[in-house]
Amino acid sequence: MALSKLDRRVRIKRRIRKIVSGTAAKPRLSVFRSNKEIYAQLVDDENGVTLASVSSRNKEIKAGTKVEVAAAVGKSIAEKATKSGLETVAFDRNGYLYHGRVKVLADAAREAGLKF
Repeated sequence: MALSKLDRRVRIKRRIRKIVSGTAAKPRLSVFRSNKEIYAQLVDDENGVTLASVSSRNKEIKAGTKVEVAAAVGKSIAEKATKSGLETVAFDRNGYLYHGRVKVLADAAREAGLKF
């Protein structure tokens, strides 16, 4: 029997999470993408805390196309990270293909100063 889209993504996510984990010095930049919104958070897996988070639902993120909003979220999470004194992160695409909105978010975060 074939896997559903969600089951397939969860399987890929588990495979990625075996390798990628965040620390206080190098947190994990986790991306979640729904049909309407996109979310990004910096996670310290050792202590189990979220250091910073940004979503397309935030007031400072202006409306536009989904790709433009993803770029704004990437820029915003990078600015929050640099304010917290973080330069490098481990990127966690969360089982999504590195394509489209996920790629745009990552590229915008890199342009705003994050290294990964």
